[in-house]
Amino acid sequence: MRVAFFVNSIEGETPDFTTTSLAMAAVARGHDVCYITPAAFVLRPDDSLMIRATIVPAARYKDTQIFHAAFQSKSAEVRTIDVRDVDVIFLRNDPSLDSEDRPWAAHIGAMFGRLASERGTIVVNDPAGLTLAQNKLYFQGFPEAVRPTTLISKSIEEIRAFIADHRKGVIIKPLQGSGGKNVFKIATPNDANLNQIFEAVSGEGYLIAQAYLPEAKAGDTRFFLMNGKPLMRDGVYAAFRRVPAKGDLRSNLHAAGTAEAAKITDGILAIAEMVRPKLIEDGMFLVGLDIVGDKILEINVFTPGGLPDVAGMHKIDFSEEIVAALEDKLAIRKIYAGSISNRALATL
Repeated sequence: MRVAFFVNSIEGETPDFTTTSLAMAAVARGHDVCYITPAAFVLRPDDSLMIRATIVPAARYKDTQIFHAAFQSKSAEVRTIDVRDVDVIFLRNDPSLDSEDRPWAAHIGAMFGRLASERGTIVVNDPAGLTLAQNKLYFQGFPEAVRPTTLISKSIEEIRAFIADHRKGVIIKPLQGSGGKNVFKIATPNDANLNQIFEAVSGEGYLIAQAYLPEAKAGDTRFFLMNGKPLMRDGVYAAFRRVPAKGDLRSNLHAAGTAEAAKITDGILAIAEMVRPKLIEDGMFLVGLDIVGDKILEINVFTPGGLPDVAGMHKIDFSEEIVAALEDKLAIRKIYAGSISNRALATL
């Protein structure tokens, strides 16, 4: 099986990324692995779709540091490949990282991923589903029972009124964004910083105002789903608790949050079951839910991370399960000779 991992940039990858663990697991299982970026696609006059891929040398890698160095060197092989010779494209880019400096690149993966799927390549998560999820508005399509009370607006008057209705405070963040950037807590509509925060965040577009959940002080639980179901092995769930740094309301690991073992309750499993139908309908193969109490703060469908943290806690590499699931999809595709849609195949 040949697997191409689509990322924002080769140089931006690190040894501790979940993508690195996934790619290394694929190599360990005997598969050909390459990396591709937003500039990699070529649609030729004969309608063939080519990709310029950075090849990961086949070898037995002892750790992610060595694996990472193998495709990061200036001497790494770059080869032009027909997408029909690629079995799986795993879309693992974060659109928000390109939205300012390279807006053309933000959603290239979903755009060309659709063309690749039409040519027989399995593309996960499904590019049509990812097109629906280009910003946090996608979250509003899930059951109201799992969502905090939310306002989406560019009007400071609307936001001020929303804050007045929620005495426990409100979280304000951009509609498009990730990694905890520009996330603020506002206590009252008369907060002296509200105008300044509004100007800073609204410059990126629409704002989300969400009722603050007091339980968030203790952090949230990142809970992985694969094929619409909780990802687990040997009775252990792929999950961890993200704990905010002291004095910080954000639990994102990129914002100095730390990872701890998570207790998976019946309530968390019930939340996962509630969102399962839509995730399956949209072809979301691998997803990370960020859960606080009985609510989901975010559904991460582009590049959910943290699997190396889970592996460190439980000595279980869930990357192996994920690659094995891709192998199963390839087998199904061959049996059915392409008669099953990519969206359906993505979550089988």
